Amino acid sequence: MKLSFHGAAGQVTGSCHLVECGGRRILVDCGMFQGGHELRDDNAGPFGFDPAGIDLVLLTHAHLDHCGRLPLLCKQGFRGEILATSATRDLARLVLLDSAHLHEEEARRHHRHGHRGGRHEALYDTVDALDAIERFGRAAAYGRTLKLFPGITATFFEAGHILGSASIRLELSEAGRARRILFSGDLGPPDRPLLNDAAPPDDADIVVMETTYGDRDHRDLDASVAEFIAAVRHTSRHGGNVIIPTFALERAQELLWFLREAMEEGTLDPDMQVYLDSPMAISATRIFARHPEALRPELAEIVHAGHDPFRLPALHYCREAQESAALNRIRSGAVIMAGSGMCTGGRVRHHLRHNLGNPDSGVVFVGYAAEGTLARIIIDGAKTVKLFGREIPVRARIHTINGFSAHAGATDLLAWHRRTGTPEKTFLVHGEQGPLEGFARRLGGQGVEIAQAGKVYAL
Repeated sequence: MKLSFHGAAGQVTGSCHLVECGGRRILVDCGMFQGGHELRDDNAGPFGFDPAGIDLVLLTHAHLDHCGRLPLLCKQGFRGEILATSATRDLARLVLLDSAHLHEEEARRHHRHGHRGGRHEALYDTVDALDAIERFGRAAAYGRTLKLFPGITATFFEAGHILGSASIRLELSEAGRARRILFSGDLGPPDRPLLNDAAPPDDADIVVMETTYGDRDHRDLDASVAEFIAAVRHTSRHGGNVIIPTFALERAQELLWFLREAMEEGTLDPDMQVYLDSPMAISATRIFARHPEALRPELAEIVHAGHDPFRLPALHYCREAQESAALNRIRSGAVIMAGSGMCTGGRVRHHLRHNLGNPDSGVVFVGYAAEGTLARIIIDGAKTVKLFGREIPVRARIHTINGFSAHAGATDLLAWHRRTGTPEKTFLVHGEQGPLEGFARRLGGQGVEIAQAGKVYAL
């Protein structure tokens, strides 16, 4: 039995872990490296194993850094089954098709501008994405053990990160030796409004664990929600528009939930015009309603009763480009939620172009902004930013609200690990060096190791 790491080892993204047992090779996640164009070569580079030799893929959840290279895996020869929860399968279909479209657009843009040298063909295209989607087989249910191969079973457990997210326990048996290895996937914080809390098994021999925020905790959620509502209310009263750069999966749905609650409580005007200007977020919101089994019981009851928990009195879905363009004629009173969350692309850049210069408008950032992204540049206090070839003055009020992260903070990560039993070995992945080392210190004791990319570990 062997374990090796081919992504998210010593870095945050690109989750990809290989388990070998009884002549079978099982991949847990196959994610994309994210963070900038400089990572393109990493995504296009070799996996570190033969894709055609992989028998099965287990997918923890549908974020791009966990599923984004599945089409490339299929393109290079993978012909096995992909297993995930039903909700993850639906979201992954959405994410992979969108990713393929973006890769095709990038390749066309390079071709139009006559770039020379380097790799400019699409990493993969829509046909490759469809090939990957066709490989999704049985749907995993939380707590139900699936037989994969002789001597190998898998069980999915709630991870509380995004809809359908899971931690996965593999039970392995080879040559009279048995091991239980638990992959955390990404873990969510407890007590969120939409999803159940993470619920790991208590019998792991080996744990492979994310540490994205392994060295710090998040701000209190209630305080963050109150600040968010106050920012929306302040801008609305001053007559401007509210622009919210929004991540399509989970964040958009949470924000709609909080806006609806505030309107019902009378904190916000129920006639406030709210626009969800993101085809992916709109589709993801519909997928939530299709999967009450992955929601908190009280939310599932609302869905079962035929009600939409995200429907606001004056909510408008903008799917078409012309609908999005029409929003730029609105000078006041609109709340516009649009992607991307880091403002690296998407429709939000057009809304920023038309609203950043208005001192009555507000831009509300509610998610992580990586170094070098437009979101971070604005957050760090730029007086002007360049959009579509023009210098745009930043006069709008800028709000940066922490506490909405879908990742567990250090204290909650530690509590999760303590619930996994008494593992002999814990491998730390999915973190930058500071959080990795910080969480290793928090765990203390023997058997804690920061995973090394490409290294093969005997189980």
